Amino acid sequence: MKVGIIGSGVVAEALASGFLKHGHQVVLGTRSADKLAAWVKANPDSQVGSMAEAAAFGEVVVLAVKGGATKDALTLAGAGNLAGKVVIDATNPIADLPPVNGVLRFFTSMDESLMEQLQKAFPAVRFVKAFNSVGNGQMVNPALPGGRPSMFICGNDDAAKQQVRGILDQFGWDTEDMGKIEAARAIEPLCMLWCIPGLLRNEWSHAFKVLHA
Repeated sequence: MKVGIIGSGVVAEALASGFLKHGHQVVLGTRSADKLAAWVKANPDSQVGSMAEAAAFGEVVVLAVKGGATKDALTLAGAGNLAGKVVIDATNPIADLPPVNGVLRFFTSMDESLMEQLQKAFPAVRFVKAFNSVGNGQMVNPALPGGRPSMFICGNDDAAKQQVRGILDQFGWDTEDMGKIEAARAIEPLCMLWCIPGLLRNEWSHAFKVLHA
């Protein structure tokens, strides 16, 4: 599969490495190729281009930028390049404010998630929320004593979610489909919960798991 990844931070690099590991073709889209020089040197099978080039290349696109940069990044990627495509939204609306007792602060409300804002701005995109509730070190084939962890997803397009489910299975996750896009109002704050042990006790090697009766 051809995968375009919009972003050049640790999440973008981790997911790009995961797709390459599993035999997919990857183009990382960035505003500054210099940021990815070391990663590209370590991953010679990868390609780097503009955000528009990554979006045009990908059969599936991953959005992996800071929450406050999402709309600008998608605009640079090009609505036409993204129209009709599955876009995995791995972002969180983290505000540029210090956490309070280990709790991050968001710039959204509980009545509208960041992904809902993106869906309104780019209605032809098939957004699926995923990979936002775990750290980059555990995103690809996490080896945890409790077995395969759970990844929460949501989105309005069932076929898009089914495609993301296949990726998650390949990446070592059990998928918990929370339904339509409004569920992102609950999924995005899982980032807050996941980060608390890290911010308070420097514990970052964990993931959520749903136990079914």
